Formats: sequence, C-alpha cells, structure tokens
Amino acid sequence: MKAKEPTPIAVTIAGSDSSGGAGIQADLKTFSALGVYGASVVAALTAQNTRGVAAVHEVPPAFVSAQMDAVFSDLAVGAVKIGMLGNAAVIATVVAGLERHQQTNVVLDPVMVATSGRRLLAPDAIEALRTQLLPRALVITPNLPEAAALLDAPEARTENEMLHQADRLIALGANAVLMKGGHAGGAESTDLLVTAIASIRVIGERIETRNTHGTGCTLSAAIAAFLARGRGLTEAVRDAKEYITSAIAAGDRLSIGNGPGPVHHFYRWW
Repeated sequence: MKAKEPTPIAVTIAGSDSSGGAGIQADLKTFSALGVYGASVVAALTAQNTRGVAAVHEVPPAFVSAQMDAVFSDLAVGAVKIGMLGNAAVIATVVAGLERHQQTNVVLDPVMVATSGRRLLAPDAIEALRTQLLPRALVITPNLPEAAALLDAPEARTENEMLHQADRLIALGANAVLMKGGHAGGAESTDLLVTAIASIRVIGERIETRNTHGTGCTLSAAIAAFLARGRGLTEAVRDAKEYITSAIAAGDRLSIGNGPGPVHHFYRWW
C-alpha cells in the first residue's frame, strides 16, 4: 500500500470574527483556498460585522495554552499565523507555546486596531508584542499605522520612509518585515519585504473597492499557507500578494453586509 503524502497544515492563533470576513474565519478560508489544512487557536472573540467591532471577549491565557498544546502535540504543523491576541498575558502565553512546540515558521500580523477604528490590543501590550513576540516570528506583516505604533513614530509616507521603518524593526529583533503599502496612494500597491541584508519590492495592482474587510488577515494567512506548502519566504510572499490582489478584485462579486465587505477567498471556485 502506497504511503500517503503528508498533508500541509497551518495554524491560526488569532481572534474570531463573527461576520466571517476577518480573523480566524478569514484565515481558515485562506488556508482552504490554498490547499492547506487549517487548525485554530482562539485567542479572543469579537462581536463584529462589516460596520465595526461591537464587543471583544478575551480568552483566558490558560485556555489559549491548552488549545496550543492540543493542536501542536497532535498535528504536524508546517506554519503558524498569529493575529489578534488582545493583551500582554496572552502574548506571553503564545510565546511560551511557540517555544515549547519549537515553531519557527511564524507569520506575525501585529493587529492593534480594526479597520473601523476599534482598538484590538491593550496599549500596555504593545511593548510585549514588540519585545517578546516580534523576535519569535519568521516575518512580521505590519501595515503603515501598525509599523508606526510599534516604533512610536509617524506613519511612513514614502517607500524610503517605509524602508527606514522596516530597518528599525529589524534592529528591534525582527527576522524579516513585510511593510504593507496598502494605506499609501498611487496606482500600485507596493509592499517591501526587508531583511537584514536585502529588500525586495512586491507589487500588486491597487484595486478601487469597498471590499477590504480582512485583507491583512488574509495576506498573512496566505503567506503561512505557502510556507506550510514548502515555499521559501520570498516566494511565499509573492504568491500571497498575488492571491490577495485577486481576492480583493473579486470581492465586488459578493454582496455581504452594509459596510466594507470581505474579499472573495474562493474566487477561483464561485
């Protein structure tokens, strides 16, 4: 009997989105769309829809730890995506779990504020994110406001400023930084993948659409999915950028909610 091929597996450690467009729900959809089995560790619950976040319920750190132990002790996990964690205690718990289970293919999306403006990370937890979790990640994927918050600096306005802020994040201990240029202007959406020795421009078409709910979650989850499938970091980032650009472009096919709708994770199928 022929041995079965290993199934690529990725885990999302993040907050839930009750409307399904962002957070864990978006991550699991992304994993599935890209041919990866998705598992999850729920670090927070949100009551939200396309118009905003109405309430947040934080998960006790001990239960976050129990979920991590259950998943990582049984599943052959190829990559981890980390999103909303909520507070410093949960961040410390996640860091300990990553070390305990020797996870290195970690994509950190430093979620701090929802698109609607609702704060998703306690202010005193930013230091924990910066000093404890950032160095544990293979790559971090901040947008311009998140990078500014991590550095306590003004938002970057040009590619040179983006590169400078990425270098500062590397100096803080980041292994690689994907500076997302989605909040900037121009006909193209240019991200910068920066390491201590190189920087690469990752370019996609800028799509004019309201369907932007969950774009950051989806991009970081896509990077994790491609890492789980064996891609190197640069290739994973390029493939993920192509996927999110297409998912945003197809978002207008959907009619979901009354606010900024989600991207179309399954645009290739329906």
